[in-house]
Amino acid sequence: VIKLNPDSVLEIGRGNGFVSTYLKECGVHISTLDIDVGLNPDIAASVEKIPIKNKAFEVVTCFQALEHLPYTMFESSLKELARVSRKYVIVSLPDINRAYRFNIKIPVLKEIKTQINFPPLSNRSYPTSKEHCWEIGMEGYPLKKISVSIENVGFVIEKTYRVFECPYHRFFILKKS
Repeated sequence: VIKLNPDSVLEIGRGNGFVSTYLKECGVHISTLDIDVGLNPDIAASVEKIPIKNKAFEVVTCFQALEHLPYTMFESSLKELARVSRKYVIVSLPDINRAYRFNIKIPVLKEIKTQINFPPLSNRSYPTSKEHCWEIGMEGYPLKKISVSIENVGFVIEKTYRVFECPYHRFFILKKS
């Protein structure tokens, strides 16, 4: 988010407030939206129907939230994110595919971190959070399917990656076309 140097950000799914607190400390104007009023979001609403005018925020984020909805609502929710964004949407989704991480520290040389991703060992369903309807890598939800759905909405996937320290989180940097 910081690298995009946005003038305004909407965070969908406030969670524990870590992201919004960090961005505020970095001087970013941020508003939060969550369906759970107990989390004290700026706007209490669902991602399915965001009560905000079109193109109101330069960047919209939605981290670890869309998998809580049935996959049949994925594209329509992405359309809502696109509608309220002027330029970028950043999404993170759980990815259960195997990831092997290598961190090599050699004195005098730069630290080398690399990650190799592999599909699941079989096509069976994997245990997941009881709150998640789907996750990348579960049977019927390969990364390719998720990517096609994102592109169907009209986004260009500028970058997708998994966080080295927590490969369960796959991020998508999406630009409106």
